[in-house]
Amino acid sequence: MRIGMALNYAGGFKETVEELADFEKAGLDIVFVAEAYSFDAVSQLGYIAARTERLQIASGILPIYSRTPTLLAMTAAGLDYVSEGRFTLGIGASGPQVIEGFHGVPYTAPLGRTREVIEICRKVWRRERLEHSGRHYAMPLPEGQGTGLGKPLKIINRPVRADIPVLVAAIGPKNVELTAEIANGWEPIFYVPEKAAEVWGPALAAGRARRDPALGDLDVVGQAPLAIGDDVDGYLEFGRPMAALYIGGMGAKGKNFYNDLCRRYGWEKEAEEIQDLYLDGKKDEAAAKVPYELLQKMSLIGSEGHVRERLAAMKESGVTTLNVTPIAGDHKGRLALVEKIKEMAADLD
Repeated sequence: MRIGMALNYAGGFKETVEELADFEKAGLDIVFVAEAYSFDAVSQLGYIAARTERLQIASGILPIYSRTPTLLAMTAAGLDYVSEGRFTLGIGASGPQVIEGFHGVPYTAPLGRTREVIEICRKVWRRERLEHSGRHYAMPLPEGQGTGLGKPLKIINRPVRADIPVLVAAIGPKNVELTAEIANGWEPIFYVPEKAAEVWGPALAAGRARRDPALGDLDVVGQAPLAIGDDVDGYLEFGRPMAALYIGGMGAKGKNFYNDLCRRYGWEKEAEEIQDLYLDGKKDEAAAKVPYELLQKMSLIGSEGHVRERLAAMKESGVTTLNVTPIAGDHKGRLALVEKIKEMAADLD
């Protein structure tokens, strides 16, 4: 099981990247850099590539709507080049609020676009002359569109790898099925190992049945906040505001993927209450309604024995990369947590 960590630079970006060298020495395998509607992730990933030597780097995630498929391919090839083959392209559809509200692009056909984006990227990385005639993308533009001067081109540089790993953030059944079929990795959110088979099992099985064996096994990336000790249970409460934001505020009534997931987990009443309160501006009350069991089951927070049990449950459910958020008062404490979870994961092998 690989151990990863999301970059959190609340204390300063350069300072945080300097600390990454210590995490790299401690055995951290991969670092994820988010891109929501904040700074772009690409510039930060390039900086991290220059400041690290072994650490894998991943976008987590780049929305498929805000860049052309070819630019996504070029960006991934560029980051793989400057990192000497250490990059993973994490992509996702995001949601209508961000895509239509912040980027001004219609949120249409997320599944079809995801499939075509991955197909186009792989053509670019193989240095094929790019010809693609899909439902959503066409290269070159067909006759009657544009100037008519477009011609098939291949990327000038030779990519370090023709098979850069593609990781897809997905939680809906159809999107998960697509991911299991064509992607190298899958990143769900609010991952509860005991409920994973019930909620995602059929979709994963259907996708894997059509999967090209050349892709290898699907890398399953589980996320979890991490704190180990006999007096750390209070840290579970830190997860309430974010869970409420996603379940309650990331979308409208009937169009919130995270609310849907909460319902599929079995917390239908709570999901509805959280959304009603959040959309009514009562964020604290919404956070208070987040089920404690959800916070506990998707976390690695508790005594060492409890964390070992939760880690084993993660692995048994199929997690192959564990993306942790270490919670401690200082860098030394966070570093010790990564070293400990790395040791625990090795004990499971």
